[in-house]
Amino acid sequence: MRRIGRLAAASVLAAAALPIMVPTAVSQPCPDIGVVFARGTSEPPGVGSVGQRFVEALRAQAFPRTVGVHGVNYPASNNFADGPAFQMNVVEGVRDESAHIQGVTSVCPNTRMVLGGYSQGAVVTALATSGVVPAALAPGAAPPPLPADVIDNVAAVVLFGTPAGWSAEKYGAAPIDVGTAYAAKALELCAPGDTVCSGAAPSGTSAPHQQYGVNGMADQAATFTVSRLAAPAPPPV
Repeated sequence: MRRIGRLAAASVLAAAALPIMVPTAVSQPCPDIGVVFARGTSEPPGVGSVGQRFVEALRAQAFPRTVGVHGVNYPASNNFADGPAFQMNVVEGVRDESAHIQGVTSVCPNTRMVLGGYSQGAVVTALATSGVVPAALAPGAAPPPLPADVIDNVAAVVLFGTPAGWSAEKYGAAPIDVGTAYAAKALELCAPGDTVCSGAAPSGTSAPHQQYGVNGMADQAATFTVSRLAAPAPPPV
């Protein structure tokens, strides 16, 4: 998995997204690319500001291929002090993401999937690929890891501002990383000065953590994704 900047200091769709997924009729063709993105804490339903910028950049760079989008359906709440109750909010996102990915690949086996997340959403997407369950939750609370036959359909995993160190402790999870089967196709971005993802002591400002939609990293993630889309796809079904 490439880490950038860490040491340098049928579903509800996002607004303005192509109709997707899961197509149920000829009038709803399968997209070439299917983005599944989990928004950050307290952002309104959809893909959030970082996800929207990433989708816009990906559409521009991947044109003329079609891009469908699914905003992970989960609370994205900020009730960090609620322990297991908060962790179940994250697990709700893992369940939605896992179910959506499997649903799309079953109906649209030639659609290349792109998984993404920002901040709390990066935790959701990482856990969806790794199958790690927060320690405070009972076994079986979260879905099992994505099945092996889905792995080849996933072209890229892009994470922005993944919590680490002190900021990850509230999730009660083991180190938050994508599953080993996805490591070679993953890009993790951490902006300089973002102590949420660097794990450094809080600096008193959250500005770097809030700049992923405007600091060029969403475009960088889109470029990485397009390069991954050039990798061999699963055989046609």
